[in-house]
Amino acid sequence: MYKHLFSPILINRQEIRNRIAYPSLGLLYSYDTKLNDRYYHFYDEIAKGGAGIVTVGPVGVDFIGAGFVPLSLARDEAIDSFARATKMIKDRGASPWIQLFHGGAYTHPFLINNDTPMAPSAVFSKYSKITPKEMTSEDIKAVQNAFADAAQRAVEAGFEGVEIIGSAGYLITQFLSPLKNLRQDEYGGSFENRTRFPRQIIEMIRERVGSDFPIGVRMAGNDFVPGSTEDDLMPEIAKVYEKAGADILNITGGWHESKVPQLPMELPQSGFSFLAMNIRQAVSIPVMASNRITTPEKAERILQDGQADMVNLGRVLIADPFWPTKAQQGRANEIRPCVACSQGCTDELFNGRPVSCIGNPRAGFEGERIITKTNSPKQVMVIGGGVAGLEAAVTATQAGHRVEIYEKSEDIGGQIWIAAAPPHKQELLEFIRYYRAMLKKHDIPVHLNTCVDIDLIRQINPDHLIIAQGAAPLIPPIQGTDDKSVCSSWHVLKENPCLGKKVAVIGGGAVGLETAFFVAKRGTLEPEILHFLVTHEAMKMERIRHYMFNGSSQVTVFEMLEKAGKDVGKSTKWILMDNLDRYGVKINTSSKVVSIKDGEVSFERDGERFQEKFDTVIIASGSKSVQTLADQVKALDLDISFSVIGDCVKPGKINDAIHGGFLTALSL
Repeated sequence: MYKHLFSPILINRQEIRNRIAYPSLGLLYSYDTKLNDRYYHFYDEIAKGGAGIVTVGPVGVDFIGAGFVPLSLARDEAIDSFARATKMIKDRGASPWIQLFHGGAYTHPFLINNDTPMAPSAVFSKYSKITPKEMTSEDIKAVQNAFADAAQRAVEAGFEGVEIIGSAGYLITQFLSPLKNLRQDEYGGSFENRTRFPRQIIEMIRERVGSDFPIGVRMAGNDFVPGSTEDDLMPEIAKVYEKAGADILNITGGWHESKVPQLPMELPQSGFSFLAMNIRQAVSIPVMASNRITTPEKAERILQDGQADMVNLGRVLIADPFWPTKAQQGRANEIRPCVACSQGCTDELFNGRPVSCIGNPRAGFEGERIITKTNSPKQVMVIGGGVAGLEAAVTATQAGHRVEIYEKSEDIGGQIWIAAAPPHKQELLEFIRYYRAMLKKHDIPVHLNTCVDIDLIRQINPDHLIIAQGAAPLIPPIQGTDDKSVCSSWHVLKENPCLGKKVAVIGGGAVGLETAFFVAKRGTLEPEILHFLVTHEAMKMERIRHYMFNGSSQVTVFEMLEKAGKDVGKSTKWILMDNLDRYGVKINTSSKVVSIKDGEVSFERDGERFQEKFDTVIIASGSKSVQTLADQVKALDLDISFSVIGDCVKPGKINDAIHGGFLTALSL
């Protein structure tokens, strides 16, 4: 099964056990440049799960390019701590690699004691919001030597490969880009001059590490920044790297400041693999594909079709480190999904917090959240088949308890069915796929269409009761919410009913904006039709674009606050807002709706009253906890221990439900 994916590969003279690499990803498990137990447990779990390469990093080569927070190998005293990591990874059968990093203009000043970062030229950075100082020739040599010194330390620490980051908008890409490199000396201007800086780094590292040690470069397939380097030139850059001594190229998407989404659900699965193929056709060394490769089938197809020689599974392995083992053993349906939500990983980093995963409660907690078999198994009754109840049931069963689930509806999943309805959110349904597989694997009985009351609880008489009733739509105190034109966002997202030509959405939080996007996209061109029209040049492109973004309803959002989307994650909010603008959704902020009558919405803004007529009015004001059964159990003082989890405690996000369910089961 997946014969290409699980065949070994030779990089230089280093044999890798399969074609799966875990790439360098910022984790923020320390704030002092040093590895700690949290890092060790994390990398050990990834290696144990079956990846061929486990890349530690990003690791700074000097202070000015990384600062006092990211991991660093800028000094000899760090070697021993990295040696501990390489030994752990090797002991699991994986190959330990390290990514060497310099941010250039992307380095935030607060990380370098409010000093000014340096770059090829003094060009303002949209990412760090500062104009860096132009590097002198002495600066250039110092940074190149720092890369070479760090690579030599990596060899001493036991790493079996070193990767240079030349992607994402960091220092090397700044030298390559005519947008950022305005130099007039030997490092600027012509293609040869702009590639001189990374070429010399590779050559210097090769001289330090010897001919047999693998060197890789992480490079963009297209910067996706207007005026910067595009995909047509990337193969020529790849040839420079190969000639300089690179043994493998790791191809990703664009820069951090790109307006093209790089990681979220908006990017189709394996959406940038064609960029890897573009470069693979130009070089003779192995090439890795990256970004949103989520399933074994996708990974195998990439290799089989000749798009790449290896695949990078980054956030996918955070969601489930045992993805490789499960795939190889024919248990792909048991893989915990990465749904590209960015909530536990990228959003946390943007907020200065360590990486976790909404769907994997153990990610980042591998050394402490350990499931052990109980010596006193309990009979556990779980009420509610949403993700909180499902995670609690599976975890409790793994711990040795006897568990049964009771769900009032006809299927498991709860609000996931609603959350997965908006565009680009369908992958959330993978949670249901996963839990179905785990229920089957552990033979956990599920009683559907079963409303639980006190009599049933007394009849079952469990040792422990886990109540996960979930939530219901919150109806705001607005006159006319029972108007015939009104429906809830839950109803719209779950049932997809017929709507009018002119639609109002009351509520500009995450639910309201996702609902507005869902409604605005209805009736627009589907991908297959778009492909047909473009293939046959059936219409002018501007008319095709019109039908791509103009659907059957015009949508207006009403939000009381000054800004909409307050509860949307930082890493994905800009994408959602761009889409709403693209699909013509009008957003009225600082607008308080006071009444609805016959479809006419009355609202106040800046002390004035306005009215606007709509065919359909959708209430998207959030949710409220359903605590009916929990309150009854508390009041009756039953001789049964119980826990209340998920949205019926407090409406939250998916990670609150899954992590809460896991921790509750762990505490039984």
